[in-house]
Amino acid sequence: MVERFFRDITTKRIRRGAFPSVGQLVAAIESYIAEHNLDPKPFIWTAKAGDILAKVTRARASLANNAPSA
Repeated sequence: MVERFFRDITTKRIRRGAFPSVGQLVAAIESYIAEHNLDPKPFIWTAKAGDILAKVTRARASLANNAPSA
């Protein structure tokens, strides 16, 4: 969920701006957070646990099959 929030702040605010100083970047981030908090929405998890675990299993198998030989 944290990664999703950082993705949103990056795409909706940081990439759209030009910040000549660190202070201006910090102000833009704080402004985004304040605006976001005016109408907060709860995160609702929609993926099923079994689907997530199956994806992890496939990823591990793929990594094991593509690992370089020692």
